[in-house]
Amino acid sequence: MKVLVVLDHPRRDSLTGAAVDAFIAGLRAAGHTPELADLFREGFDPRMPPADEPDWNEGDKRYSDAVLAEQARVARNDAVALVFPVWWWSVPAMTKGWIDRVWNNGWAYGDRNLAGKRGMMIGISGAGSASYVKRGYDQAMRVQLGVGILDYCGLENGGVHLLYGAIETDGARAAILRDIGALGRDFDRHFASRAAR
Repeated sequence: MKVLVVLDHPRRDSLTGAAVDAFIAGLRAAGHTPELADLFREGFDPRMPPADEPDWNEGDKRYSDAVLAEQARVARNDAVALVFPVWWWSVPAMTKGWIDRVWNNGWAYGDRNLAGKRGMMIGISGAGSASYVKRGYDQAMRVQLGVGILDYCGLENGGVHLLYGAIETDGARAAILRDIGALGRDFDRHFASRAAR
């Protein structure tokens, strides 16, 4: 399977960058073919210009060349996995802007959607899981991102995976790298297990 791995972090040498490398290594070990989209290094502009604003009266609107190039990347892959640091209990602005501009009306929802593709979101969290559970942030993120984006756009939903404790726990870095590598190696299983529920 071909998997577009979308990285969002301003520093490539960050834990999120290392996590993407571990995820890609896991995908390769399982026989998948990853393609990396490094949004910061590629200079993706997350701002929504008028050319890419959804047109609710025109499902066949032609978007900007920058968006068409990103849509072509998604189209040539069987799945997309977004890897990002959790900021303010959600995705960072770059990821949000990529979704806003690229997963647009008439392509990802509306007259057409991303049915037949698989989608997964992986957030690297500084806080431990107890902070998320205490306030319900974990469930809120799964609904917002998994239901509100992946399901809404017709993707087979492999889940929103939160890897906790990057700045709170001794040994968290090693655990996060181990866990995200396993997500890559077991990529197919996450879709099959959700479908069986």
